[in-house]
Amino acid sequence: MPKPPAEAETARLEARIPVQVYDLMQRAAGLRGLTLTGYLIATAGEDARRVVEDAEILRLAREDQIHFAEALIDPPKPNERLARVAQRHAE
Repeated sequence: MPKPPAEAETARLEARIPVQVYDLMQRAAGLRGLTLTGYLIATAGEDARRVVEDAEILRLAREDQIHFAEALIDPPKPNERLARVAQRHAE
């Protein structure tokens, strides 16, 4: 029998961690009013999102954004070397 679409799919995660780390995470979860599972999902999920975002998103300073946009709008003419490479590729 298929699950109702409202139920989120889950996966199981098991880890062996030092007792001191476990106790500290339990304490932190309690301070945030979360279960240990909720705390781990919140903190690990946020860190994972940040790591992936840092790896996949290119951030430019405002000045670099302007230079990039200007190059897209009005690209520079190809130099001689680029023209030769393009010609070789076309052949």
